[in-house]
Amino acid sequence: MKSITVFCGSSFGSDKIYEEQAFLLGQTLAKKNIQLVYGGSETGLMGTIANGTLSENGKVTGVLPQFLQSKEIAHKNLTELILVETMHERKTKMNELCDGVIVLPGGYGTLEEFFEMITWAQLGLHKKPIGILNIDGFYDDLIKLVQNMVDKGFLKQVNKDMLLISNTIDDLLEKMNTYQPPTVGKWISKEEV
Repeated sequence: MKSITVFCGSSFGSDKIYEEQAFLLGQTLAKKNIQLVYGGSETGLMGTIANGTLSENGKVTGVLPQFLQSKEIAHKNLTELILVETMHERKTKMNELCDGVIVLPGGYGTLEEFFEMITWAQLGLHKKPIGILNIDGFYDDLIKLVQNMVDKGFLKQVNKDMLLISNTIDDLLEKMNTYQPPTVGKWISKEEV
């Protein structure tokens, strides 16, 4: 992988470990010569991962909708900042620029971005690995919900398995590097129910 999009919060969260791990992920990407693609802000975990990457002389591309430029405060030291019109254009551009996706802790926006990317993968619109860095169990309940979707017949196990999950950066990157996308479609036939 030459570039990874990271979705994460524009806040720091309530525990210092989120910030520490975001910075470390940025450093790790730079050391592995993987370009960071992210939302372009200098605030919260978004700014932290960019700063981590830049601290090791890594390349960082930010993608920021113009209407958020004053709210999220564009990072001023990026390798490249791409301004777009809409949130949808932001996700589309971030998808175009990356070879994989990592999700860190965040709020509604982070989840919306994550679910759109995993849905696009499920529909076969891309075959990129999508990973959750489950820092300090942040996503444990979401992982249980996804399993419930499988148990209740709304999601195939093979589509659940598309989601790569780890508590550590190196393990998650290894899973992403060896990822093989499923060859089956999304829809569950009546015979499978």
